[in-house]
Amino acid sequence: MNKTLFISDLHLHESRPLVTRAFFHFLDTTARNATALYILGDFFDAWIGDDDDQPLVAEVANALSKLANNNTQIYLMHGNRDFLLGEDFAKRANAKIIPEETCIDLYGTKTLLLHGDSLCTADKDYMQFRAMVRNPVWQEQFLTQPLATRRAIATELRNKSKSMNSLKANDILDVTPSEVETVFIRHQVQHMIHGHTHRPARHQLIINNQQCERIVLGDWHDTFWFVCADKNGMELIQADIK
Repeated sequence: MNKTLFISDLHLHESRPLVTRAFFHFLDTTARNATALYILGDFFDAWIGDDDDQPLVAEVANALSKLANNNTQIYLMHGNRDFLLGEDFAKRANAKIIPEETCIDLYGTKTLLLHGDSLCTADKDYMQFRAMVRNPVWQEQFLTQPLATRRAIATELRNKSKSMNSLKANDILDVTPSEVETVFIRHQVQHMIHGHTHRPARHQLIINNQQCERIVLGDWHDTFWFVCADKNGMELIQADIK
């Protein structure tokens, strides 16, 4: 079957083996024979560099490469947790890294793909942090640190993020409607797929007198989410993690 799949926010980590197992099962079943698989950020819970020697990294790269060798194209997009994911990992995974705000022709429909964190402009603290860690100078300095140091920094940043988010209002953690409209107009699209917010839904919008749709992928926890697209349209699907 000619189909294209989209996932995000798996937050793969050694402490979450059920999610990892569910992902491998997804590759062996749902993604088998798919035309393409797009992973739209926060694939890993943290990424400290392509030289990470954790066994999970090699296992995931091998699983993706196996799927790619079965003629499924694999695309990776950076998220707010794995923005340092680089070409070395992509090569091992037989995948291609795509930039944020990537437009594709999805069965005749121009569709915008992004992780989604860039839409949350009301969260001023996060946007400042995002600008800092996306700076090539900061990234170069971070990647020169020993693995153990980078791992400790990543843990500290992750804990700090969880603590700060618990104090923020829900609307601040969601996308900013005006930014969503701006992005739709800038790319002249009527369809958008993203993750990040962990609020899976299909949002119908009217922008510039046109019907538009924003599809939000959910995170992988007790359940997992994916979008399946083919010539007949798109479907947002939820399934249990067992």
